[in-house]
Amino acid sequence: MIKFFSLPILFLMLVLFASCGSGETKDAKESPDPVDQKSEIKVQTTSHGPKTITRNILQDKNGDIWIATFEGVFKYDASLPSSEGSEGNEPVRQEKLFTNMTSEVSSARFFSILEDSKGNIWLGSIGSGVYFYDGVNFQNFTTEDGLVNNEVTSIYEDKSGNIWFGVNGGLSRYEPSEVSMKSEKVQAIGESILQNFIIEDDSIREDHSGKIIPDFSRPPIEVTSIVEDKTGKLWIATRGNTFIYEGEKFTAVTYQGKPFKNVRSLLKDSKGNIWLGGNDGLWRYDPSVASIIGGGTFTNFSQNFMGSIIEDSKGNIWTTSEGPQGWILSRYDALSLSQNKPAVTEINPNEGKMLFGIMEDNDGSIWVGSLGVLCFDPKVPVEKENTSL
Repeated sequence: MIKFFSLPILFLMLVLFASCGSGETKDAKESPDPVDQKSEIKVQTTSHGPKTITRNILQDKNGDIWIATFEGVFKYDASLPSSEGSEGNEPVRQEKLFTNMTSEVSSARFFSILEDSKGNIWLGSIGSGVYFYDGVNFQNFTTEDGLVNNEVTSIYEDKSGNIWFGVNGGLSRYEPSEVSMKSEKVQAIGESILQNFIIEDDSIREDHSGKIIPDFSRPPIEVTSIVEDKTGKLWIATRGNTFIYEGEKFTAVTYQGKPFKNVRSLLKDSKGNIWLGGNDGLWRYDPSVASIIGGGTFTNFSQNFMGSIIEDSKGNIWTTSEGPQGWILSRYDALSLSQNKPAVTEINPNEGKMLFGIMEDNDGSIWVGSLGVLCFDPKVPVEKENTSL
C-alpha cells in the first residue's frame, strides 16, 4: 500500500557544524510503520548528529547532506555559511542543526540513499521498503507495491533513468517515466516495476511469478552495491557472487576462475575503471583491454576486508577497511595508482571502531559513517603514511 506524508515548511536557524556526534545504541527490532497517511509530520531538530549506526551519506544538488542511520534520516544544511554574532560584549556562535526528516514518518532503520536525476530523494529502509521524497511529500513503497523484499540495501539510477532497488534476495527495476502522475504524487510504483529478479544459489534470474522474499530472511543474500560501467552494463554485488548484467543474462565476475564473493562496494571511477571492495580485499578492473566480459585487467591493492569505496574530486580513492588495528580510513593517492605499490595514507579516526559509507562534500571534506557520523578535513595532517602494501 502506498502511503503519503506531508512535511510543513521549516524555518530553522542553522548553525555552525563543529563536530559530528557519535554514540552507541542497541540494535532495535524492526517495528511496523506507525504513521497514518493523513498524519501531519513533525520533524525533530538537534544541534548534534546521529548517535547510532550511520550506513550512507549523500550531498544533494542543493548542498544539503542526507545521513541514513538506524535512528532515521537526518538532513544537515551545509550550503549556508557559518556565522557569528554578538550579545552584549560576548560573542555568540550559531550552530547548524541536524533535522531528522523521518522521525514521524517511520521507525525503520535506514540503510541506502539516492538522489535521482530529477532531484527526488529515495531512502531504503530495513523492513519498511523504500521512501520517496519530492521535497514536499514522503511516499512509502513496499512488497505490496511490487518490490521483491522490504530490506532495501542499495539504490541506483542507470543512464536510462531506471531506478534499481537492491534488496535481500534480489532486485527490482523501476522506470519513473512509466509512473502515472496525479495531483503531483506518484500513484503506483507497482505499475512501473518492470522487472523483478531473484537470487538463487550462485545465480540471478528474472521472476514473472510475483514471488516475494520474506523480510529478515537468514542468511542474508542482499544486493550490496550496483554500478553501471561505461558500456552500459550493470555490475551487481551481492553477499554471494558479483555479476555483470547485459540486459538479458547475469554473468558472474571471476578472476583466474575464482568468483568475487561478498563484495560490499562497487565504484566506477573517472577513468571508467571498476573498483570492487569486500571479502577479497580491494580490486580495480581496467576494461581498456577487454574484448569480452572479464577480459580486462584486474589489480589487487589490499587484502583487508573493504566496506566502502569512493573517488574524490582529485582522483584519490578512499576506502573504509578492517585490518589488524581495526577499521581504518585509507586514501590511495591518484598520482600513484598506476604503480604496483601506490602511496596510501591511513587514518584511524574512530579508534578502530567500525566504519561504513564515505562521502566527499563540496568543500572537499570527507564524511564517514560509524556510530554516528565523522567529518574529516584531508588538509589537516594525518597520523601516518604507509606505502608498503
